[in-house]
Amino acid sequence: MQFNVQAMKLFHRRSLQVTNLALARLEKVFGGRPEVSLPSEPVQILINPPKQAIAPIAKFVIVAVSVVGLLVWLNRPSPTAVPVVTNDGIAIPRSSLSPSVGIGDLGSTNQIVVDVKGDVLTPGLVTLTAGDRVADAITAAGGLTPGANVTSLNLAERLSDGQMIFIGNALSSDVASDPRININQASESELDALPGVGPVMAGRIVAWRETNQRFHSVDELQEVPGIGPKVFANLKPLVRI
Repeated sequence: MQFNVQAMKLFHRRSLQVTNLALARLEKVFGGRPEVSLPSEPVQILINPPKQAIAPIAKFVIVAVSVVGLLVWLNRPSPTAVPVVTNDGIAIPRSSLSPSVGIGDLGSTNQIVVDVKGDVLTPGLVTLTAGDRVADAITAAGGLTPGANVTSLNLAERLSDGQMIFIGNALSSDVASDPRININQASESELDALPGVGPVMAGRIVAWRETNQRFHSVDELQEVPGIGPKVFANLKPLVRI
């Protein structure tokens, strides 16, 4: 019995020595090494798409890049070209205008047609320049006939398109047969004989004619004070210029 106890103690001591020796060796091997921390590397995730998906993806990328490029090209700023004016306009030769035509007459028709009747060599229609006068119409109609009386004419009067003028005392047959009264030549008594025109109104017509040199159209009778639409409607078929 005593032998077994001693043997157990001896086995226990031997086991403890072996254990201590093993620990010492392990400490020599691992205990003196410093812990080395390896640098951490980012984890790389590799995506390998299947081969059958590569072609559609590539086509989609190409189409997307093309669309973006087209939109950028369409929205590019375009420079505005400023036209260079090289023509200063059409010059109007001064010699082609009548000296009597003012600058304000250039916007209207440059020619007028006047009917010349009476004591001229070639009575009828003559074409004149706007702003011409009675003397110019007589010249355009060939001049006066021998013995023509123009004392009652205002040779400096300006003419208008469509006007009829009478030279001297001789009248053509068509003028002599016209029963209408010439409001540019009629006296107050002749105007007084018209329906709706009394002595006062006849005086106003003559006064308006002298102030404005003449009536250029029958419609200007409406500018005479007292001649309203009704009176003018009655006078219009009975008068002329």
